[in-house]
Amino acid sequence: MAQSDTVDRILDAAEELFAERGFSETSLRMITGKAGVNLAAVNYHFGSKKSLIQAVFARFLTPFCIALEAAFDRLEAEAAPEPPDLESVLRVLTSTLVEMPRQHDRSIAIYMRLQGLAYTQSQGHLRRFLEAEYSHTFDRFMRLLKNATPELSAVERYWRNQFMLGATAFTLSSSDALTEILWNKLGVETPNEEIVDHLVPFLAAGMQAHTVAHGNRGNSDSGA
Repeated sequence: MAQSDTVDRILDAAEELFAERGFSETSLRMITGKAGVNLAAVNYHFGSKKSLIQAVFARFLTPFCIALEAAFDRLEAEAAPEPPDLESVLRVLTSTLVEMPRQHDRSIAIYMRLQGLAYTQSQGHLRRFLEAEYSHTFDRFMRLLKNATPELSAVERYWRNQFMLGATAFTLSSSDALTEILWNKLGVETPNEEIVDHLVPFLAAGMQAHTVAHGNRGNSDSGA
């Protein structure tokens, strides 16, 4: 078995098991069993479970961030001298996500579940890794978001961004089930590209919704 094939088999098995069971509940023995390799192969290629978790994220995020940076470049050039509008920023983000080359049909759904686990499970090493490797792209997205929503305070923008990411993660991680339900109820087939067409206006409307006053809290904008 070629080394690249072994690595892919390990990563495929790891991402599926992590998405199904969580990071802590998934052992290396489970991963090697599903991948059909021995433990020595995992140690040789990754060194540790933490490094394997990071590699699972890097396999998707590295090409995604490269593609997203290029898409942001095109968006800003087209909009110049004005900043891109909110819906354009969100469409570039979500379209780049669904257009990424995939290992298999469930790649995006699995990755979005993993992204949710990165927030909810105690994996400090993973958050540090993601910040170190991908903060430039995330910070650029946040700058575009800030420029497109100057009326929002830093606190309001922070929360709306979390709500937006949550809706996106749920929709794309559950896309198989959601599209199946729609097919069973209405006989309508919906590819991921059409899901984006429904999702982006909804996200933009949420980001631009009327702000409820909360006294003087969060009126200063520090760029969050």
